[in-house]
Amino acid sequence: MRRWMSLSIMALVVASAAFAQDERLRRLNTGDDGRAWQAVGRLDIGGTGFCTGALIAPNLVLTAAHCLFDKSTNERIDHKTVEFMAGWRNGRASAYRDIRRAVVHPDYEFSGDVSSKRVHYDLALLELDQPIRNNAVKPFGTAAHPRKGDQVGVVSYAKDRAEAPSLQEVCIVLARQEGILVTSCLVDFGSSGAPIFTFKDGKAHIVSVVSAKAEVDGEKVSLGTALGAPLARLRAELVAQKDGEIVLVNGTRRDTGAKFIKP
Repeated sequence: MRRWMSLSIMALVVASAAFAQDERLRRLNTGDDGRAWQAVGRLDIGGTGFCTGALIAPNLVLTAAHCLFDKSTNERIDHKTVEFMAGWRNGRASAYRDIRRAVVHPDYEFSGDVSSKRVHYDLALLELDQPIRNNAVKPFGTAAHPRKGDQVGVVSYAKDRAEAPSLQEVCIVLARQEGILVTSCLVDFGSSGAPIFTFKDGKAHIVSVVSAKAEVDGEKVSLGTALGAPLARLRAELVAQKDGEIVLVNGTRRDTGAKFIKP
């Protein structure tokens, strides 16, 4: 039986926005529908569950940190059991890649109750074993997080849409607090790590990654990890791994030769 990578529930009080402005999820079933979104892919986690991830470079996938932890043991999973399937749709992907290295934000803590700090640092970078150099699979750029009231969109897989991603092109930023982006975007189990976009000059830029879901005044919302400094720290950690693997053991790092770079 498949284990869905969970999106945690946390209570959060925010000022309500006009949910009526949101667009519905649209399933990207065909090649034409999904052409612009081939760099969003499904991350299969050891055959037991999945998350969503997106390319931000030919060899780098951005996702949520909690996707790399076993819910039953709170331990890091072996990243070599993870496969990225770019543009996965109806049994086929534009590219298949294994994971060479994986870094989780050093301030992220998986065990314990969900907190604003946990969501704030719920970010991971996966380095692919080989870059994806396919003209149809173009990595996304990133941008500064938007303001309250701005429109964003999300592309994600989920337990009821595992075989093709869905696009919600318009949802609303309800609040920004403590490094967390609260939006009206519709997410579910499997949507963890999904990219949240802003659209400018006809291009989509990632501004957040789905970390959790919650309810506000009876309405479902998503909680996203803002990029900026956390992503810069992750990039530095990945560079620091060049000469050795870094393994999280009981919340601490074991250094086997790498020199760490402080951003």
